[in-house]
Amino acid sequence: QVQLVESGGGLVQAGGSVRLSCAASGRTFRNLAMGWFRQAPGKEREFVAAINWSGGNTDYADSVKGRFTISRDNARNTVYLQMNSLKPEETALYYCAAALSSRTPQTAASYDYWGQGTQVTVSS
Repeated sequence: QVQLVESGGGLVQAGGSVRLSCAASGRTFRNLAMGWFRQAPGKEREFVAAINWSGGNTDYADSVKGRFTISRDNARNTVYLQMNSLKPEETALYYCAAALSSRTPQTAASYDYWGQGTQVTVSS
C-alpha cells in the first residue's frame, strides 16, 4: 500500500502563492509517478500537474503552465506543488496521487493511490 498525506493548504489572496506538500509512505517512492488534481464543489476532478519517478519529466494543465511548479524530493518521500499568481476560480480541494507509471499520466483513472485532499481558498 501507499499512504499519501497532503498539507499546506489554506486561505490566500488573489495573486498570492501557496506551496502544497504531499508525504508518501508504504512503498518505494522513487518507483511512483506523482500527480496533483483539484476539485471544486459541483465540478469534476481536474488534472493539475504530474512528475515522473526521477523528477526529470513534468506535465501541466494548460491553465496553470508558467504559474505552477511540481517537484519531488525522493530522499524525503515528498512531492510539492508551488502555486503562484493564484486566481479565485482555482479555489478547490487539492489532491495528491501516486501511479505505478514510468510516465506522467494526466487522467485520474491512471492513479492508484490518493491522499485526503487539502483545501485551498483564493479570495478576490
